[in-house]
Amino acid sequence: MHKNRGPIYYGDYLKLDALLGSQEPLSKKYSPECHDETLFIIVHQVYELWFKQILHELYLINKVFSQKVVPDQELASINLKLERVEKIQSLLLDQLLVIETMTPMDFLEFRDLLVPASGFQSLQFRKIEVLMGLSTQNRTAVDRDYFMGRLSENDKKELLDIEDQPSLFVLLEKWLERLPFANVENYSFWSDYQTTINQMLKEDESLIMKNLATLGPKEKEAQLANLEATKQTFATLSNEGEHNKLIEKGQRRLSHKATLHALFILLYRDEPMLQQPFNFLTHLMNIDENFTTWRYRHSIMAQRMLGTKIGTGGSSGHQYLKMAAENNRVYNDLFNLATFLVPKSLLPELPAEVAKKVRFN
Repeated sequence: MHKNRGPIYYGDYLKLDALLGSQEPLSKKYSPECHDETLFIIVHQVYELWFKQILHELYLINKVFSQKVVPDQELASINLKLERVEKIQSLLLDQLLVIETMTPMDFLEFRDLLVPASGFQSLQFRKIEVLMGLSTQNRTAVDRDYFMGRLSENDKKELLDIEDQPSLFVLLEKWLERLPFANVENYSFWSDYQTTINQMLKEDESLIMKNLATLGPKEKEAQLANLEATKQTFATLSNEGEHNKLIEKGQRRLSHKATLHALFILLYRDEPMLQQPFNFLTHLMNIDENFTTWRYRHSIMAQRMLGTKIGTGGSSGHQYLKMAAENNRVYNDLFNLATFLVPKSLLPELPAEVAKKVRFN
């Protein structure tokens, strides 16, 4: 524990002279100064401060998950750090309410002074995306252009250096692949799970067949097509080759083994040894969802402020931001695991050997 070795003054410790002196409205050079430009600057500076804290947490998390073994006690600590990121994201969303107190006409008073500066050039937010697992190759073509094309050469190099390191998504995949519970000697959970799924699909088919007499031709065709699609979806879970085809098409990212083990965690989340892993996956989905919500709210704010005008960075403004919100999710594979969940009452009973490993006794 560190101890204070001398007096420290509040303002000196927080560097308040530098911090509070860093708001310099461009309109101040002209007459009159635009009153709301100070609000615009402060809101974005606060964003960058919170981005710095999120990066501080992500660097630690990635360091822990870069180990060959992630100790149980560290996983609990990581979950607290991820919960902190979620709380910060709540503040990021609330800041939109503050900036929306500025009217579109107030913004137009100084907007042209900002060209071509843009939120695209927030290096810290780009770092967050890359560290989480949203690299250049995972973006649409138009998004890749704005992702790198608006950055300085030094910022591009710094971002590419980070892309050369394993992202949290990659580290998550490796960690999931090491899960020891789903396959042990003389036991394969997936065999029992497949039996349960076959039973469910058989019951669904029986129910559909009973109802066919009350349906019209189009409804019958739709019901049978949905059943067949469901069977094929479950088939990709049990067939590694089919799963890998979906990865090649860009429809899945997690490896087959990691996907199965993540599903095992979700299915048996009530087991004591799986509660922290379940919380970890839940936090990742929450953070992914929060950033999607923030991007979407940002796009609505852009429309409210600019209508259909182009953004200061040259994008289509609202339309681009809306597209980014829909396409820049990292952990879709975790969300989609809900497809394969079954009622608790149908969960296969874990054999004694496995139950002993996942329970405190």
